[in-house]
Amino acid sequence: MQPHSITVKPLTFAVLRLLSDGEFHSGEAMARQLDVSRASIWQAMRFLDEAGVAVFRVPGRGYRLREALHWIDRAKVAAALGDKADLFDLEVVDSIDSTNGRMLKKAAQGARHGSCVIAEMQTAGRGRRGREWHANLGGSLTFSLLWRFNQGAGFLSGLSLAVGVALMRALSQAGIAGAGLKWPNDVLHQHRKLAGILIELQGDMLGPSAAVIGIGLNLKLSDQVLDRIDQAAVDVHSITRDMPERNLLLAYVLSHLVDVLNEFEQGGFSCLRNEWLAHHAYHEKQVRLILPDGSQHQGHLLDVADDGALLVRTATGKQRFTSGEISLRGANA
Repeated sequence: MQPHSITVKPLTFAVLRLLSDGEFHSGEAMARQLDVSRASIWQAMRFLDEAGVAVFRVPGRGYRLREALHWIDRAKVAAALGDKADLFDLEVVDSIDSTNGRMLKKAAQGARHGSCVIAEMQTAGRGRRGREWHANLGGSLTFSLLWRFNQGAGFLSGLSLAVGVALMRALSQAGIAGAGLKWPNDVLHQHRKLAGILIELQGDMLGPSAAVIGIGLNLKLSDQVLDRIDQAAVDVHSITRDMPERNLLLAYVLSHLVDVLNEFEQGGFSCLRNEWLAHHAYHEKQVRLILPDGSQHQGHLLDVADDGALLVRTATGKQRFTSGEISLRGANA
């Protein structure tokens, strides 16, 4: 699939914030408030449909959002985090190419442990195996967290699985039931992708090291965005028929990440393994593995090792697959 980049101008975000009150606003009135021309307002509105934001346009009355946008608010997230708020340095941006890309640069420049970049919209979000991460404005949580470890990069095998445990705890706290985990870094609901994890590492094999943990969680995807996703996807709204409060859900995820990452640093993935297995959507099922070189392996999924490796019984015997560019699918998928 070719990249599908969306650019939302700063003026468009300013217009959206004016429309966030749920009332009609004329283009002329918004132009006065923002000290721009009427033509500039019209130009700003052109980007909304592609960004997945539905707007009522009524002659003589102006524009109104069909649905309210729930903006990320640092103060609300910090309040929901309570005594854990000081563990994070939150940066909220309207639009960015990739939160992971920004956080990798900040990490290289010495950003503090617990730094977090949250984007209202990513224009070039990345997933595993070179996939794009698609989301409409206000319809997802997309953020990257910097977590520094005293141990080396070699210790961090199984980290993406540990992050999956944190996401499952957060979804449970938010009352979102029925989700499961797919090795090594997806959250599913009825075999459709609900959330993804992308971890990128810096540092030496012997330590210290730093992990940039990127998370994308689908909340309410527009039809336009769903059409651009090249795999089965689902969002929280489809599961619960409700739009969760983004700031509260983000706080849940960050809070559980603190707990899980501290557990991981103390005991590696092995201390979280049983909890991960309890949520594994493909446990003891027939599976098909597709490796980066295109080769395929079918077999019976036996277990996950203490270091996060996948153990599968194939036609040639028991094999071990490490977390890498490997796709896991049901054998009949």
